[in-house]
Amino acid sequence: MNALAVLEPRTRKGSHTREAILAKAMDIASVQGLDGLTIGTLAEALDLSKSGLFAHFGSKEELQLATIQAARGFFAQEVMVPGLKARKGLPRLCSVIATWLDYAEREVFRGGCFFTAVSAEFDSRPGPVKDQVADCMTEWVDALARLVKEAKDLGELDRKADPRQLAWEFNSLAMGANNTYQLQRDPIVFTFARKAIRDRLKVYAPEGTRFQLR
Repeated sequence: MNALAVLEPRTRKGSHTREAILAKAMDIASVQGLDGLTIGTLAEALDLSKSGLFAHFGSKEELQLATIQAARGFFAQEVMVPGLKARKGLPRLCSVIATWLDYAEREVFRGGCFFTAVSAEFDSRPGPVKDQVADCMTEWVDALARLVKEAKDLGELDRKADPRQLAWEFNSLAMGANNTYQLQRDPIVFTFARKAIRDRLKVYAPEGTRFQLR
C-alpha cells in the first residue's frame, strides 16, 4: 500500500487536502528527488492548478520542507508504531529493524525509502532542506541507539555493545540494501541485510538467542 492510498480515505468526499498533496509529493520525491519536486510538477501530477497549490505552499522550499516533515510522520506511522509494539529489549529492537526493512522492501514509495533517496541527494548541499533531512536521520539513528541500550540494560545484549556504533551499522546496512535494490532490482539484498544484522547481534547476545527480523 502506498502513502497516497493510506491518506486518501480522509479526503474521498472532498477535494484534495494538504495531506493528500503531500502524499503525492513524497512519492514523486522518492523517484525524482526533492529538487525535482516543484509546484508545477506536483500540480500536473494531481491535476490541480498551480494557484491552488500555492495556497498550501508559497515556495518550492516550503513544499520541500513540508514534504520532509510529512515523510517523517509517515515513517513513524509505518515503522515505529508497529515496531514498538513488541516487548522491550531485544524483541523490540529486532521488531523495529524488521518493520523498517519490510517497509523498504515493500516499496511504499516508488523510489523506495524516501529518506535514503533524499539523504543522498542533499548530503553535500547546505541549507534548510539538508538540515531538516539531517535532523530526521539523526532522530532515527538515535532511536535505534536507544533500543540497543534498552536491550543492554535488560541484560539481553552484552555490556560491551556500543549503542551508537550498532545503530550506525544497522542504518548503513538497511540504507545500502535499499539503494542496491533500487539500482539492481534484486530482493536478495534485503536477505543479505537481515543476515548481516543478525550476525552483528549474535556477537553480543547470549548463545542460542533467536532474532526475529522477518
